[in-house]
Amino acid sequence: MGRRIPQEKKILNNITIIDIAEEGKGVAKQDDLVLFIEKGVPGDVVDVELQRKKKNFAEGRVVNVIQKSEHRVDPFCPHFGVCGGCKWQHMTYDAQLQFKQQSVDNALLRIGKVDTSSMESILPSQQTAYYRNKLEFTFSNKRWLTSVDEQVAPDNMDALGFHVPGRFDKILDIDHCFLQQDPSNDLRNAIRDFAVAEGITFYDLRAHEGALRNLIIRTSSTGEVMVIVVFAYPEEEQVEQLMSFIDRRFPDITSLLYIVNQKRNDTIFDQEIQVYKGRDFIYEEMEGLKFKIGAKSFYQTNSHQAYELYKITREFADLKGHELVYDLYTGAGTIANFVARTVKEVVGVEYVPSAIEDAKLNSEINGIGNTKFYAGDMKDVLTADFVSLHGKPDVVITDPPRAGMHADVVQRILEMEAEKIVYVSCNAATQARDLQILTEKYDVVRIKPVDMFPHTQHVENVVLLKIKGKA
Repeated sequence: MGRRIPQEKKILNNITIIDIAEEGKGVAKQDDLVLFIEKGVPGDVVDVELQRKKKNFAEGRVVNVIQKSEHRVDPFCPHFGVCGGCKWQHMTYDAQLQFKQQSVDNALLRIGKVDTSSMESILPSQQTAYYRNKLEFTFSNKRWLTSVDEQVAPDNMDALGFHVPGRFDKILDIDHCFLQQDPSNDLRNAIRDFAVAEGITFYDLRAHEGALRNLIIRTSSTGEVMVIVVFAYPEEEQVEQLMSFIDRRFPDITSLLYIVNQKRNDTIFDQEIQVYKGRDFIYEEMEGLKFKIGAKSFYQTNSHQAYELYKITREFADLKGHELVYDLYTGAGTIANFVARTVKEVVGVEYVPSAIEDAKLNSEINGIGNTKFYAGDMKDVLTADFVSLHGKPDVVITDPPRAGMHADVVQRILEMEAEKIVYVSCNAATQARDLQILTEKYDVVRIKPVDMFPHTQHVENVVLLKIKGKA
């Protein structure tokens, strides 16, 4: 049987990018065909290589920029385009904000039929680099070879970095990441170099073998640092060998931890945390409040912008001191504890039991005595009996995951008839779906997008609803 000859790639010439899609790709049209183009910027005129074609749309990538958009800039990270993160580095930050605001507006109008005339300007992030407080890296013996790597053909295929999009077993080795502050890059590179020099094996994601699996680095606005090394199948003494090296090289680490995870997935929530040195937590601070962050704790990954987001949430709620507040999807109780000092009582509900324990602990640390927290599936916890027991809320704050709220939860909120709802969302599409139902009894009176993740298409949005018939 003869060797299959690869088909020649089809090139479309002189394509004008006219918009940007939800997933961050440029949008263009040719006849009746909608094109989604990787690395396309609205205003660009480009040549496009088609990679996938369906009946009404096609996907492709820019192979030549004929005319640059006014929004186009040179990416500052050498890993741009191969690494799966920071997909909008090739656009000015002003343009990113413009398109994020536009995406929220479009979702609320199209999906929720929401009047967006009350929408305020998006709040920019003061930090557009080194803004994340948590990063997770993967060890792999299957390094993704870039064009530079292919020329030098390295014998060592070990890598410590990020997954390449679409290739679960391939890891891009990262030299410098612009997402997390010092000492993140020094830590990662030193750990990788030491492991390679000492022959400590990197994980094989297909064969499920090897000593080193993941590296998690958490930093805080207080300057504290947590390092978690996740091992898979280390040889005798290798755990001590690596951990003692990290301790000697970086003696100021606040929390030095390790895990041995031999499961088929990388999640650590069911794994035992071992303390090698220091505390098993670090502190985050916000407006005089302390929040205890452990290896498994949830905390907004942009600390500074989280503070801005919570201030907007509190401002929208316009709390006077007498209110009973329900904080739905409370997580580790960050918002609940943040507003507790200005209300009568906060009742928080969250699906993850460990997060609720964090929420209770954070109240205790800060001497907050007017919070109550409950764990369970929201649609099962938030029943008529629950409301009867705790009282009808004056204000509901809800910050659900990307999927939005379950239909039963939305109905329960409608039945409770709180005077105000503050809906915080990381997905304007599912937020819009829920808002369309809530507008049966509520008016949307304020909308404020917040940029939490510069150089990505992700955007948070805060909406204030007031019950109809009340000023």
